[in-house]
Amino acid sequence: MSAASSPNPPAGHGHAAHGPGGSHLALVLGAIGVVFGDIGTSPLYTLKEAFSPHYGLTSDHDTVLGVLSLAFWSLMVVVTLKYVTIIMRADNDGEGGIMALMALAQRTLRNGSRSAYVVGILGIFGASLFFGDGVITPAISVLGAMEGLEVAAPGLHNFIVPLTIVVLVVLFAGQRFGTAKVGKVFGPVTMLWFVAIAAIGAWNIIKAPEVLKAFNPWWAAAFFADHGWHGVFILGAVVLAVTGGEALYADMGHFGARPIRHGWYFFVLPCLVLNYLGQGALVLEHPELVRNPFYESVPAWALYPMIVLATMAAVIASQAVITGAFSIGRQAMQLGYIPRMRIKHTSSEAIGQIYVPGINWMLMVMVIGLVLVFRSSSNLAVAYGISVSATMLIDTLLLALVARALWPNGRRWILALCIPFFFIDVAFVVANGAKLLQGAWFPVVLGIVLFTLMRTWSRGRALLREEIRKDGIRVDTFLPGLMLAPPVRVPGTAIFLTADPGLVPHALLHNLKHNKVLHERNVFLTVETLPVPYAPVERRIRVDAIGDDFHRVVVRFGFMETPDVPLALMRACDREGLSMDPMDTTYFASRENVVAGARRGMPTWRDKLFAVMHRNAAPASGFFRIPGNRLVELGAQVEI
Repeated sequence: MSAASSPNPPAGHGHAAHGPGGSHLALVLGAIGVVFGDIGTSPLYTLKEAFSPHYGLTSDHDTVLGVLSLAFWSLMVVVTLKYVTIIMRADNDGEGGIMALMALAQRTLRNGSRSAYVVGILGIFGASLFFGDGVITPAISVLGAMEGLEVAAPGLHNFIVPLTIVVLVVLFAGQRFGTAKVGKVFGPVTMLWFVAIAAIGAWNIIKAPEVLKAFNPWWAAAFFADHGWHGVFILGAVVLAVTGGEALYADMGHFGARPIRHGWYFFVLPCLVLNYLGQGALVLEHPELVRNPFYESVPAWALYPMIVLATMAAVIASQAVITGAFSIGRQAMQLGYIPRMRIKHTSSEAIGQIYVPGINWMLMVMVIGLVLVFRSSSNLAVAYGISVSATMLIDTLLLALVARALWPNGRRWILALCIPFFFIDVAFVVANGAKLLQGAWFPVVLGIVLFTLMRTWSRGRALLREEIRKDGIRVDTFLPGLMLAPPVRVPGTAIFLTADPGLVPHALLHNLKHNKVLHERNVFLTVETLPVPYAPVERRIRVDAIGDDFHRVVVRFGFMETPDVPLALMRACDREGLSMDPMDTTYFASRENVVAGARRGMPTWRDKLFAVMHRNAAPASGFFRIPGNRLVELGAQVEI
């Protein structure tokens, strides 16, 4: 069974029922609780990392103002202007994120063209890098929060890593219960976090208002003038201030663009700026406290409550990333880039609340491994950033394509802005690339491994379809011959899952060969995934009668939907004139045993890798929500 993508259909209009609902204020509060967790915990480690020995900066007056100015203008240009103001205009039927942006960009290009292929490669690689970012975020956020214990009581240093691991194990172990109940407290806790860091920042700014000069971009320019060309490497730390910017766009489908924009413009951005400036004010007065300016800026009486609040904020930031990994994983499954995995729905009301055990436990192992290897947020910060900056660069390239083809009114000024965006992103990539040997290799290697797996799976499926098609029999020639001497027909409906609606399903041929019977009604069913988040109602299902109680049915889902084949058939087939009793229906699927061949196609090692992935993919009964007691799988060996 295949979930093949159909050729570039127009964007559908069936998303309305899935879109964000509720009052605007409620959506803003929800967005604050979920969307801004990653970028909201960046103050824990950004300024501390900028003045770490790795960069060799001294915490003198001009350098502090220069670094703060760079952080402020990065927030304004990269997050506020690029993502929140411009890229959020590129909604794919209400959905955002690099996979949605890739699908939108591909629809602007000729299907099968080299340009469409390159855009697909960029999108897959960007999604792989996003996953690498998702591995580092929980580790660096929770470690950064726990390191406040060292400020409060230096003797607790040896407990930081064990406590971090305990928090992470509890976090990942709790994913199977869903986020609905915990999510209700996300908004208030995150709002309290932002109010607290803003108040602490303002309290420190009052003591040293000189720090407000950082609003002047001249200080950022002066920093580069003083430090020469190698001053660009400080962007490897400054990028930490904008990590999570892509997540604002990725979560747009949950809350809508306006609530996220308003939450950012009027609440989150001012709170972050106040805290960064407050940390800078502290360092201007006490340069020696640059070792951990976030916690050193907190009044002594509030230190332990702040550690607890920071840990909760870090857990929320991690939760948002984990949930995002589940969503990206489902999209990748639907678009045919990774094998099917078991998906568990944790809410009977919200279809988007899912739990993917395979992704969850793989994430947990890698995150805890990172904590054990790097052991501090400063060490992890060296590895952090390369995947974020590369993803931002890919987003800029895809944005230029979308703006050129789909936005005639704003095309000129948006394309003009893409030029400085491009050079800023390249500067961030170069600065983070310089840390490759110090730890930045990890997300790069992880991204390359994931990219290889996704490309191998996609290419392997294409080769598998070609082999099946090569040995296949056309329906229009097979059925007339079969009906000349029809086999015994038994009561009920047989549904044969097939990737190519023009070919006779292998499962039907095996059923005739071994059981020598034919059902009263026979359906050749193909499931397609459209490059839109939600399939429009009018395109959900197509039923064609092909004679002698044989029907060809195509069911389509969007890449954000969970494919429920029995439900889709029950809802639509009666309307299309095909009556089926669910209790008298049997599904037949062919389960191919893939064998690596020594000829064309992929290199042998990739053929073998695909065979292993195919063998371990979740069965169709689970992924397409087909009842196991109604499914018959028949094996076939295919050499690719």
